Amino acid sequence: MAILDLVKWDAQSDSSVVWKCPSQELSTWTQLIVNESQEAFLVRGGVYEGPFGAGRHTLSTENVPVIRSLFGLPFGGRSPFTAEVWYVNKATNLNVKWGTPDPIQLQDPKFGIMVSVRSFGQYGIRIENSKLFLNKIVGTLPSFGAEEISRYLSGELIKRIKGELARAVSNERLSILEVNANIETISEKVRQSMLPHAQEYGVTIPQFSIHSINVPEDDAGVTKLREALAKRAEMSILGFDYQQQRSLDILQAAASNEGTAGSLMGAGLGAGMGVNIGGGMGREFAKIVPSMETAQAPTQPRLSMEDKIRQIKELSELKNAGILTDEEFAQQKSLILGP
Repeated sequence: MAILDLVKWDAQSDSSVVWKCPSQELSTWTQLIVNESQEAFLVRGGVYEGPFGAGRHTLSTENVPVIRSLFGLPFGGRSPFTAEVWYVNKATNLNVKWGTPDPIQLQDPKFGIMVSVRSFGQYGIRIENSKLFLNKIVGTLPSFGAEEISRYLSGELIKRIKGELARAVSNERLSILEVNANIETISEKVRQSMLPHAQEYGVTIPQFSIHSINVPEDDAGVTKLREALAKRAEMSILGFDYQQQRSLDILQAAASNEGTAGSLMGAGLGAGMGVNIGGGMGREFAKIVPSMETAQAPTQPRLSMEDKIRQIKELSELKNAGILTDEEFAQQKSLILGP
C-alpha cells in the first residue's frame, strides 16, 4: 500500500463521532489535517500520541519530536513508518433519541393504583476527553457514532429515568397523570444524575429532554385513575370531601332498596337535603326514623329473616360511614328485629 501524503477526515454526518484512517502507511512528510471541533491521535502498540488540534500537522521528527521515541526514527530524516490515525469529532450532537423499551410500573401516590408508564425524548452528547473515550469505548472499531454511544449509556439512562420518575411522584405527591407538568425539572435531574456515569467514558451530556411521559389509554389502572381524578375535581367544585360523598352514595343506595329500611333511608335522604351531609344528616335522620317507624308499623308487612339481615347490613354501612352513631344503629336494629 502506498505511503499517504495527506490524512484528513471529512465526517459524513453530525452523528459520526470517531473515524480510523484505513491505511497505516505514514511517513515523516505525511500531512495530518484536523478540522475545527476535531482531534486526532497517532496510535502504535496501544500508545496514543496526541491530541493534534485543529490545523495542519507535518509528522516530521522536528514538528512531532515524540515520533523519534515512538518509532525510532532519526532526527530530520525522511522515513516511512506505520501507525494508526484516529479522529474524534468533539462537536455536540443534540439529536440522540431515547425511549423506555418496556413499561415502567409505578404506583400512583394519591390513589395507590399501579400504572404502566412509558417515556421518550432526546439528549445531546459531546466527547469531553478524547483519549479516555477511545480507550474506554471505541477499542478497535473502525468507526463509531452517536447511536453506539447511546447503546452504551442506555442501560444506566433507563435506570436513572425510572428512579427520577418514581421520586417525582413520591416526593412531590404527584399523580401519574399530573407528572408531565414537572417534565423540565425531572429532565434536568436525570441529566445531572447521568453526568458522573457518562464522564467515566470521556463523554458529557450538555442537554437532556423528556418529551413525554405516557400511560396506555386502555390500561385498567389508568381508567380507574382518570375516574378518581374526575370524581375528586367534581367534589372539589361541589365543596365536599370523599367521606361525605361516600356517605351520600350509601344513603342513595339504601333508599333505592325495597322494605322498611329502604323507605326510611329515602325519607331520611330527602330530609337530609336541607342539612349538612355527614353528622348533621345522621342526627336529623335519627329524629325522623322513630316517628316514621311507629306510624308505618301497623301497615308494614312482616319481614322475613333474610330481609331483616339485609337491612341491618345497610344500617351497619351507615354506621361505619359515620352517618349513624352506635346508639342510633342499636335503636334501628332493634326496630327491624321487632319484639
